[in-house]
Amino acid sequence: MKIAVIDGQGGGIGKHIMEKLRSRLSEDTELIALGTNALATSQMLKAGASEGATGENAICYMADRVDYIVGTVSILSANAMLGEVSPAIAEAIGSSHAKKILLPLNKNDICIIGVEKEPLPHLIDKLIETLEKEGMKNV
Repeated sequence: MKIAVIDGQGGGIGKHIMEKLRSRLSEDTELIALGTNALATSQMLKAGASEGATGENAICYMADRVDYIVGTVSILSANAMLGEVSPAIAEAIGSSHAKKILLPLNKNDICIIGVEKEPLPHLIDKLIETLEKEGMKNV
């Protein structure tokens, strides 16, 4: 099973997701850190990613080579994260056949109706629970 965690800016959200995933999954689960910048990738690698890569080409290349893509809903929005999510990245993720499990953070003027505002740690727990319900082995 291959799970890509995509994050940018300081990599804090990706780091927290990666820590939770690593603590709940077996070592043979491939957790791939895909950062829009080197700092984000580095944070996710330190948190337990199996491997990592940085930048638009890496994200576009890997988007259709994983089973799951995890991150915030902003990774589907061109120019999100202060411009770090290029139109090519948003298209590659949106077009990927991977199952996308995204945190509904209300940034970039995106308001998802029906979603209650909750603290980030609670949202990450729900993300992990959703992955488990999707049939993740060794969870």
